[in-house]
Amino acid sequence: MDDNNIMPLSLEDTFSFSCSKDVPCFNECCRDLQQFLTPYDILRLKNCLGIPSGFFLEQYTARHTGPESGLPIITLKADGSKLKCPFVTPSGCSVYNDRPSSCRMYPLARVVSRSRETGEVTKQYMLIKESYCLGSNQKKTWTIRQWEEGQGIGIYNEMNDLLMEIISLKNRLMPGRIDVQSEHFFYMACYNLDTFRSTIFEKGILNDLNLDINTLNAVKNDDVALLKLGMNWIKQVLFNNK
Repeated sequence: MDDNNIMPLSLEDTFSFSCSKDVPCFNECCRDLQQFLTPYDILRLKNCLGIPSGFFLEQYTARHTGPESGLPIITLKADGSKLKCPFVTPSGCSVYNDRPSSCRMYPLARVVSRSRETGEVTKQYMLIKESYCLGSNQKKTWTIRQWEEGQGIGIYNEMNDLLMEIISLKNRLMPGRIDVQSEHFFYMACYNLDTFRSTIFEKGILNDLNLDINTLNAVKNDDVALLKLGMNWIKQVLFNNK
């Protein structure tokens, strides 16, 4: 993407955008995809579809290794020669209430960085303007804050920031690819949650953590609690960070 098509914004800055069936480019952003999925994206999508995480990953995603982080990353498998989203229909997104964070944010991008020296977190927003998208020609105006609230992005940002904390630690403390066992644990705890849950309760993988009964009950029934536990556990696996 041309940097000239990206405009930096603050939370109270405004932009114009609207997307509906009445906009001529409707559904065009769901084609020619290279869609990365975060752990929380996968959690929401597999629950929306009512399928186990392992089946979702096998059916709908591809696995890669991050060129900078050396960690497993997940992309959505696109359909056909037009590389369209498997969940798009002529009437729109079939998983709209549980669509991934990047879809919710569009036409915005949220960039989070952490200072290696101070640990301070900086958040930036960018407005993306692409030639095929006519949404920015519409009259509806938003602030960045209003857009985030309207798109229900808060919980996505919270969970994605936990992942970015791991990636930041990894890049600072352990450059390069991780060992096979650590890679397996990362993939399971972050992406394959149903397998992670069964491994906890059937194989006792976290017995040495001496988790209290309230935590165990939470992760048995709540995928968000399970994912948070998984990401904290990964810090211990990778960095011995308790």
